[in-house]
Amino acid sequence: MELGMIGLGRMGTNMVRRLIRAGHQCVVYDIHPEAAQALAKEGAVATTSLEQFAHRLKKPRAAWMMVPAAAVDPTLKALAPLLERDDVIIDGGNSYYHDDIRRNAELKATGIHYVDVGTRAAGSGARSEAIA
Repeated sequence: MELGMIGLGRMGTNMVRRLIRAGHQCVVYDIHPEAAQALAKEGAVATTSLEQFAHRLKKPRAAWMMVPAAAVDPTLKALAPLLERDDVIIDGGNSYYHDDIRRNAELKATGIHYVDVGTRAAGSGARSEAIA
């Protein structure tokens, strides 16, 4: 499986590490290029822009965002035009659910799927788990 990860803070980085260890391919992007370059040394494909990120993912693309709630809308505004029908955007942060309902409705018209998957750090943040 291939997954793109946007946002390489503690949780995003550790999720990518676990995915790589499990044999998955990861394309990564962060506003701090050094974070992506560090994961490239562990087997990820580092990108330096959202344009490059979208281009490097195989279609249909799956882009997981691990960005702060305040950064979700600006990230979506920049990312969505780079994607196509049947691509998937996953918001792994803890956004307010009314915002996620609105985002889903906005993206539905483009054929891009939006999935809200709140996550939490387990213990010291060394492992991240999806919560239902």
